[in-house]
Amino acid sequence: MNTINYPQKPPAIPPKPSSTERNVCGENGTWFTHDPAIYHDAESGNYYVYSTGAFCQRSSDLLHWESLGKVVDNPPKESSEWTGSTDIWAPDIVKVGNEYRLYCSNSSWGVRQSCIFLAVSDSPEGPFIPRGCVLKTTDELPVNAIDANIIEDEKTGKMYMLYGSFWGGCHMILLDKATGLAAEDGIGVCVARRPSWTDCSIEGPYMIYHKESGYYFLFVSYGSLNSDYNIRVGRSRNVTGPFLDYNGRDMTDLDDYDASVGFMLSCGYRWLDGTPYMAPGHNSVLQDFDGSFYLVSHIRPLNFYGTFEPSLMQIRRMYMTPDNWFVAASQPYAGEKPQPLSPEDLVGYYERINLTPSAPQGIQHAHPFKLLEGGRMESCSVIGAWHMLDDFSLEIQYGNTTEYIVATPGWDWELERPTLIMSGLTNKGLCTWYKKRP
Repeated sequence: MNTINYPQKPPAIPPKPSSTERNVCGENGTWFTHDPAIYHDAESGNYYVYSTGAFCQRSSDLLHWESLGKVVDNPPKESSEWTGSTDIWAPDIVKVGNEYRLYCSNSSWGVRQSCIFLAVSDSPEGPFIPRGCVLKTTDELPVNAIDANIIEDEKTGKMYMLYGSFWGGCHMILLDKATGLAAEDGIGVCVARRPSWTDCSIEGPYMIYHKESGYYFLFVSYGSLNSDYNIRVGRSRNVTGPFLDYNGRDMTDLDDYDASVGFMLSCGYRWLDGTPYMAPGHNSVLQDFDGSFYLVSHIRPLNFYGTFEPSLMQIRRMYMTPDNWFVAASQPYAGEKPQPLSPEDLVGYYERINLTPSAPQGIQHAHPFKLLEGGRMESCSVIGAWHMLDDFSLEIQYGNTTEYIVATPGWDWELERPTLIMSGLTNKGLCTWYKKRP
């Protein structure tokens, strides 16, 4: 059995604010951090998160965060006159040369009379000064100009802006790399959408390029941000798609009568102890300088009564499977790092959650799971086998299911103790989460 180096106890989550408290990001830890966009600045070494309200938070370690307040005062006049609103939603940042560019949404709830505007600065901490409108939409169009994200084509160097929400789905348009503004008229190409029986509920597109596999990964949020939000993924060899899920389904496919299109990376969940959570979504992804990946999203404590629940930022480490799909850590990030493990380290009792797509999504509950000596696996009435593939991963088999699992020392946020955490992917394209019990 190895000597395992577990992460130290991370900063505690502050008590949940009530609905009567000021809804200001940064005054209650990472509560009210809505639509978080993560960025690691190479010059300062700091991490930054930009969120709805044009708020910015700074960290040196992804664990301790301090508020820098608002970094954009107001939308440009052209935008606010178009939308009749001064609200700023879901900013996303990119650096081009020495210029930091923040793409911000200006809109009102439930309408398509919206605008995405660009604000620029010579510092990731702002202030960001509006440069102009990138895209405007009206209620007559099948798209909504919110939720911007910027991606560059690795082959051509062309820059694109993803955007969109509900109605006609998520689209992308070509940008002028020199100015950061639109380089084409129209609404661009659709990369993901949902059928009308789901209220067309899709938003928050975010794309990354994974150099080792050669895939562009498109992340989107399905469902309602107040209840059944969940994060789905498709991938493509081309920046404009088509983006296919684990089973080869196109993310624009409207023939989806069981909400099975899209590889589901995260959803609402309940462990056997602690706070249950619902509606993880509107994520960003950090590709850090050391090659590690992190999923950043907001999430809410479980509440299906329709009353107010504040959003909370969660960061989870991500791992790549042998067949080039990401899986997210079963517990929020606490500073853990992968390290070699032995079979003796893994033997024990676990909680396990199947991240199974459904409609509505609801939340997924934990069930018992055992890894026993001699390669036997048990989970309720299911019996199977397990073996290690290398120092960091294992495989379990039961019935006609094979599951790849990556294991790492982590932190049990519900029981406030170090433990082993594991993330799996079955040969049917379902993600699984594990944590070892005391």
